[in-house]
Amino acid sequence: MNDKLELLDEIDLVLNPQKGVDTNHLVSVLLTILFILVVLFPKIYIQQQIYFISRDISKLKGEYDTLKEENRLIGSSVESIRFKNRILDTLF
Repeated sequence: MNDKLELLDEIDLVLNPQKGVDTNHLVSVLLTILFILVVLFPKIYIQQQIYFISRDISKLKGEYDTLKEENRLIGSSVESIRFKNRILDTLF
């Protein structure tokens, strides 16, 4: 009787293998995930910082171009006023 039960247990193990997770497998999966995060996190962080800095640079470049154009317009306006003052001073 004991041999029959032992044989049935072995057949049951072959036909219906255990579907549990081995602790070694679980630890290796967790270490792999941790390794991937350690490798990828700096790359993602650096790319994000580059994006924000380039966005700030683009904004500052637009402001610089605007101020440069305003400076040019004000300079030409000042030059025009100086010319008018010189002309008016020589007439009177």
